[in-house]
Amino acid sequence: MHFIIIGKDGNDEEALDRRMAAREGHMAYSELAAKTGEQLIAAAMLGADGNMNGSIMIVEFDDIDGVKAWLDTESYITGNVWQNIQIIPCKIAPAFQHLIKKTA
Repeated sequence: MHFIIIGKDGNDEEALDRRMAAREGHMAYSELAAKTGEQLIAAAMLGADGNMNGSIMIVEFDDIDGVKAWLDTESYITGNVWQNIQIIPCKIAPAFQHLIKKTA
C-alpha cells in the first residue's frame, strides 16, 4: 500500500540546526529505502528563504502500522525535526507504475 508522507519542520530558531544534525541518518536510510522500493520518491520542501523546512515522500508499506513503525525510527522524528506529520494513503497513477519495485 502506498502513502504520502508530509513532514513539516518546527518553525523555531533551532529547527534548521536540528534538521542538519539528523540529515545524515535520514539520507542514509532514504538511500537504502529507495533501493528496496520502500520509498518511491522524496523531496525537501523549501521556505521562501530557500532553506529546507519539511519533507514529502511517497512510500510503500504493507499497512499503516508499517508506516508508524518506520516513523518511530526515522531520524527526523527521533531528532525532533518534523513537528507536524501527515500520513495519507494513495494510489499510484498508471503512468507512474514504473516507479514501483516489483518483488518476486
